[in-house]
Amino acid sequence: MGALAPDIKIIAPVREWRMTRDDEIEYATTHDIPIPITAASPYSIDVNLWGRSIEAGILEDAWIEPPEDAYLWTVDPRHAPDEPAYVEIEFKRGIPIAMNGVAMGGVELISKMNDLAGAHGVGRIDTIENRLVGIKSREVYEAPAGVVLHLAHAEMEKMTITKEQARFKARVASEFADMVYNGLWFSALHQDLAAYIASSQRHVTGTIRIKMQKGMAWVAGRQAPKALYDQALATYDKGDQFDHSAAVGFIHLWGLPLRTQSRIQWIGQSSDEILRLTAPEADEAK
Repeated sequence: MGALAPDIKIIAPVREWRMTRDDEIEYATTHDIPIPITAASPYSIDVNLWGRSIEAGILEDAWIEPPEDAYLWTVDPRHAPDEPAYVEIEFKRGIPIAMNGVAMGGVELISKMNDLAGAHGVGRIDTIENRLVGIKSREVYEAPAGVVLHLAHAEMEKMTITKEQARFKARVASEFADMVYNGLWFSALHQDLAAYIASSQRHVTGTIRIKMQKGMAWVAGRQAPKALYDQALATYDKGDQFDHSAAVGFIHLWGLPLRTQSRIQWIGQSSDEILRLTAPEADEAK
């Protein structure tokens, strides 16, 4: 809010009045304010298109398993259908654009995926978060579509971007996620990172097939028009096109630094001494 309207004054009565959770419930009851919270079920729940976050009440005891009444979008995996469900998600430049061959806008696709994955118990997350102010909090989430789409997108990236791109993208994604979590969406750095991410997705196009069963989701198939996965190079069968004779020179060059170190620094030393030199912390711990 401060980024869009720097001069606006934010009024937060509950914080200013220093009310506890019980005080809030009592106030709402006294003033006939309808809230889906009771003293017996005092969860703090935030809901948006992507999911539900649930905290407070019994969930503040990190040792206790979340009770079933904390969940709404996902069935208990024990009661989910025995037969698995398959869903195909089509991506274009990193954006999901279709589900099972049917083109959809983002809102519709996420909504339908929430229903489908939630019906199979997929999307429950119980975690300890590190808040910006330095406090750890126990949070329970339901994000069926988020879990499935994140899995599918990550697999599509494996098919279409290089190893170096993937490593750097992971660093950018971590920074990007922190900024969003900390409310810095409108910062200049966020815009810079968003531009890089958009560029990294230019070939992330194709279809991923996901299998869901009893609270689990995993990849069951992948295809992409510009996949870097080349079966002719990866196969062990007759169609193998990899030049195995090139491996000899590669192995020689790759091992050159180690052979040089061994010849200069290790010749004449026992295996125990070499082990100590290569793992000094192990020797110190004795």
